[in-house]
Amino acid sequence: MEIAALASFLAPLLPSLLHAGQSTLDDVVSRVGAEAVKHAEGLWARLWPKIQEKPAAEEAARDVADRPQDARAQGALELQLEKLLASDTGLAADVERLWEDAKAAGVVAVGERSVAVGGDVSGTIVTGDGSSVER
Repeated sequence: MEIAALASFLAPLLPSLLHAGQSTLDDVVSRVGAEAVKHAEGLWARLWPKIQEKPAAEEAARDVADRPQDARAQGALELQLEKLLASDTGLAADVERLWEDAKAAGVVAVGERSVAVGGDVSGTIVTGDGSSVER
């Protein structure tokens, strides 16, 4: 299970998933796409009840919701997810299946320099070190 990738995938969506409101959700859909939100909601629906049972995990999730770009907060969530999944094989299997579904749908980019696009893209995407683009 790519727990770091899972935490990174959920991070920008946690403010909406934890503080759900239709206008917030609409904003997220416009940024990442409806398919990504659908998969995030499925993953979160499975994870959230178990996260709530563990105060450290809930605190980590709320910290990421408050500061989705904070690498330290994401790291704490990653660690809590790792512990949670290691202690519950049924949860781990369900999350793995949901994660594989998200990857198969193309809403998750996994691996160094991966790019996932939740809508139309035009132009050039450069992910290499020291790369330059000439037009």
